[in-house]
Amino acid sequence: MPDVEAESSTQPEAMEEEEPLFSNLDLFLFTLIAGLIIYWFMSRKKAEPIPEFKKLDQPAPSTRETSFIEKMKKTGRNIVVFYGSQTGTGEEFANRLSKDAQRYGMKGMAADPEEYDMCELSRLAEIDNSLAIFCMATYGEGDPTDNAQDFYDWLQESDLELNGVNYTVFALGNKTYEHYNAMGAYVDKRLEELGAKRVFDLGMGDDDGNLEEDFVTWREQFWPAMCEHFGVEASGEDSSIRQYELKEHNDINMNKVYTGELGRLKSFETQKPPFDSKNPFLAPVIVNRKLNKAGNRHLMHLEVDITGSKIRYESGDHVAVYPTNDAAIVNKLGQILGVDLDMVISLNNLDEESNKKHPFPCPTTYRTALTHYLDIIHPPRTNVLYELAQYATDPKDQENMRKMASSAPEGKALYQSFVLEDNRNILAILEDLPSLRPPIDHLCELMPRLQARYYSIASSSKVHPNSIHICAVLVEYTTKTGRLTKGVATTWLKNKLVADNGHKSTVPMYIRKSQFRLPFKASNPVIMVGPGTGIAPFMGFIQERGWLKEQGKEVGETVLYFGCRHKNEDYLYQEELEEAEKTGVITKLNVAFSRDQEQKVYVQHLLRTNKEDLWRQIHTDNAHIYICGDARNMARDVQTAFYEIAEELGGMTRTQATDYIKKLMTKGRYSQDVWS
Repeated sequence: MPDVEAESSTQPEAMEEEEPLFSNLDLFLFTLIAGLIIYWFMSRKKAEPIPEFKKLDQPAPSTRETSFIEKMKKTGRNIVVFYGSQTGTGEEFANRLSKDAQRYGMKGMAADPEEYDMCELSRLAEIDNSLAIFCMATYGEGDPTDNAQDFYDWLQESDLELNGVNYTVFALGNKTYEHYNAMGAYVDKRLEELGAKRVFDLGMGDDDGNLEEDFVTWREQFWPAMCEHFGVEASGEDSSIRQYELKEHNDINMNKVYTGELGRLKSFETQKPPFDSKNPFLAPVIVNRKLNKAGNRHLMHLEVDITGSKIRYESGDHVAVYPTNDAAIVNKLGQILGVDLDMVISLNNLDEESNKKHPFPCPTTYRTALTHYLDIIHPPRTNVLYELAQYATDPKDQENMRKMASSAPEGKALYQSFVLEDNRNILAILEDLPSLRPPIDHLCELMPRLQARYYSIASSSKVHPNSIHICAVLVEYTTKTGRLTKGVATTWLKNKLVADNGHKSTVPMYIRKSQFRLPFKASNPVIMVGPGTGIAPFMGFIQERGWLKEQGKEVGETVLYFGCRHKNEDYLYQEELEEAEKTGVITKLNVAFSRDQEQKVYVQHLLRTNKEDLWRQIHTDNAHIYICGDARNMARDVQTAFYEIAEELGGMTRTQATDYIKKLMTKGRYSQDVWS
C-alpha cells in the first residue's frame, strides 16, 4: 500500500481552505479495500455438500413397510428369519427355513435386516408362538456382511430389553479364517444379554468343510425341537411348495424386458452414478495380457477404464465384477429341457406382501436369467434336489434325490460323492439322470443367484486415478466324471479381449471398501507377504509408496515376500518388481520359487531366514504386516512363522507370541486379505 503520510506531507503548509481529513487517494483505496472485503464474504462458499443421489431401483421409504411386526400380524406369520448374507448363501438358508415353517404348521417370512427397523424386535412377544431366526454370515476379518452392518451397530449400542423374544442363530463361516463365525456367535451372545430367550443352540456352518451338511443336520434337529417347544405337530406336508408362479409374455414391448441389468431397467444403456451392487458401472477393458511366460496355467492382468464414472478407490480396496455364464452351458440346458430360451417370462411371488416380488429381475427371458442372474455352475444344494425329485419318472432316481436331501448317513454320503466330490452342476445332474426333466420355471426358481466376484485391486489411485487393475488366475479342471469345469468369472475375464477395431468389451463393476490399508504414517515400514495372485494389492501398495517418495515424503522400509512355482514361468510382474527394487521403492525383494529346486521353498521359509530383520522392523520400528492369498495353508503357515520369530527373538512362550500377534491385529498392524 502507498505511503500516504509521506505523500500528504508534501502539501503546502499554508492553505486558504481547511485540508480535508482524507485525500481522494485515501478514499479510493478505502473504497477498494472495503469492496474487496465485502466481495470475499459474499462469494465465500460453504463447503459443498456431497450430492445425495437417490438410490436407483429403490422405492421411496414411504412405499416400503419397515415394521416387520406389522407385516407379520397382517399376514398371520409367527416366524421371521433374518439373514446377513454377502454371497447369497445366508439368504438362501433363510428362505429355506421360512418355507419349512409351513411344513411344521407355522408360517414364516425371510427378512433382510437392512430393510426393517430392528428396534421392533422387542415387540415380537406381541405375536403368539413367535420366533426370530438369524442366519448370519461372517465376512472378511470377523465383520458383518454389508446388509447386516446397521443391525450389528444397533446391537452394540442398544440397551433395549428383549424379554419374551424367542430366538435361535445359525452361523455361516469358514474355519480357515481367524474369526470363524464371529458374527453369528456375537448375535447369539448379544441377544441373550439383552434378555431374549435362546430356544435352540447356535448352529455353526463351516464352508471349509461341508456347509450344506452342517445346515441340514442343524435344521433337522431344530424343527422337531420347535414343534415340541410350541406344542405343535408337523403337518406331514412334504410336497414341494412353490414360491413363485410363472407368467409368459407373448406380446410385450421388448423395451420393458430386462437384459442383464441388476436394478433399474436400461441402466446399462443410460449409466447414472452412484455405482454400487445394484447399479454397477460398465467399465471398458483397456488391457488384457497374460502374465506368465510359460506353464499350463493362465495368469492374467486386466485394466478397466473408470474415466467419468466418479468412482473413487484406495489401495487395498476390492473391485466386484458381475460375470456371465458360458453360453454353451445355457444352450445345453435349453436343449435338454426342450424349451425356447427366448420366451419372455416373469416369476411372480405368490406372497403378495413380500418385499421380494421376483427371484431375479423380471420380465426377462430364460436365456437372460440363465446367463446373467442364476448360478448354474456350482453343485446344487440338497433342497434343490429334494424339490426337483418329484419330476423324476424313474422311482430309483426319485428315491436317491430325496435321500441326498436327508440327514441320514447314507443320504449324506451319497450327496457327498455324487454331487460334491464328482462336482456335478445342474446340467451334469440332468445329463446323468435322464428321467429327470423338471419344468424350467421351477428350476429357475430354485437356482441361487449368480454372485459378484471380488478381486483385490492391483493398482493405486494416486498413480492410476482413471483405471483399476485386476490380477487373476484362470480356474479350469477336469472332474471325476471327465467333464471340463471352468471358473465362471475367470473364463469370462479371459475372454474380455481388447479388439483392434476399437470395440471394447465391458465389465459391470463397483468398489467394495476394505480395511486393508497402508499405514497412515508413510514412515512406518511395511512387510508384505503375497504369493501367487496374492501379489495383487501389493502392486497398488508399491505404486503408492513410490508416489509418496516422489512427493518428497519420508517413506519407511518397503519389504516384499513373493512366491511362485518357477522363476521362468509364473514370476508375476517380474520387471515391475525388479525395477521398484532398483529405484529403492522396494527396500528388499524376497522371492520364493517353490519348485525350482528339489526342496520346496515357500514364503514362510524366507521369513524365518530374515528373522532378525523382521523382528527389528516389527518390534522396534512399528512395521505393519500384510498377508494376501490362500487362507487354508499359506496364511496359517505365515502366521506360525511369525509366532516362532516372536518366541525365538522376543523370548516368549507360544501363548505369549500368539497374544503378541493378536495385539498387532487389534492395533491394525497385522492385516489379512485372504480367501479359501
